[in-house]
Amino acid sequence: MANTREIQNRMKSIQDTMKITNAMYMISSNKLRKARKNLEETESYFYTLQSMIARILRHLPQSDIKEYNQYFDHREQKDSKDRVHGFIVVTADKGLAGSYNHNVLKMAQEQMDWGGRFKLFVVGELGRQYFAARGIPVAEQFRYTAQNPTLHRARIISETILEQFREGELDDVHLIYTVMKNGVTTEAQMLHLLPLVAEDFMPKEAQLAGMGKEELVMKPSPQAVLDNIVPDSVMGYIYGALVESFCSEQNARMMAMEAANKNASAMIHELSIQYNRIRQALITQEITEVIAGAKAQKAKKAKPVLQK
Repeated sequence: MANTREIQNRMKSIQDTMKITNAMYMISSNKLRKARKNLEETESYFYTLQSMIARILRHLPQSDIKEYNQYFDHREQKDSKDRVHGFIVVTADKGLAGSYNHNVLKMAQEQMDWGGRFKLFVVGELGRQYFAARGIPVAEQFRYTAQNPTLHRARIISETILEQFREGELDDVHLIYTVMKNGVTTEAQMLHLLPLVAEDFMPKEAQLAGMGKEELVMKPSPQAVLDNIVPDSVMGYIYGALVESFCSEQNARMMAMEAANKNASAMIHELSIQYNRIRQALITQEITEVIAGAKAQKAKKAKPVLQK
């Protein structure tokens, strides 16, 4: 059985750890609020871009949309064995976030297990370490983006992806990231990024309502307009995924730290009970020894002394 000093040292060690986990909880909470605010400030711009693309597509023949913008080209003529699939995998730069990284990497691994040709674009150090440990080549890693998702970093990723798509090095691109369902639940999700799907911008309800009859002047041409706004729209999807993943990471870390704090409190409670029991046993032993000593002294005084 541990003595009181050992128990006190262990309790102090747990309390010191709780200071760290509490600080990490507060830091993650602050980062989560800041990231949410940044996303809300930019969402309206990207929603407007998507709305504008939808208005333009309503005035173009559906069968020839890919002639107006190359990012709508699905390359149906290309054999499935020759198609190159691109995966943008968004992970964190560090752990202590529950199953956040595991769920994303598991989904990415499942997609690669289907076979075929693929290229990986990894955000986050843990993702890079995961694929490096398994000997899976990574086409490009975007360092520090997981810690600081900004429009600039999203633009770097989108320009890289769009360039390779234009050059035929990629035939389709998917985003694998984590989305927050609510304040408690997060879920790994795969988003089809390229090629763009016209139907995603034009709901059938809008077409049936005759919205295509509106007048819209596009100068100098529909191709030029789409070439200017489509890349920004793709960047918006990527930026939204980066921020959503960042928020999910902070939320997962907050929950992990909260669970750690609860476990630490329970451990301290159990150790306190154990400490009090040992202290009580020691006090009882001391009292017993004092009483036994007092009785021995009393018995010694009461013993008659023989005189010669």
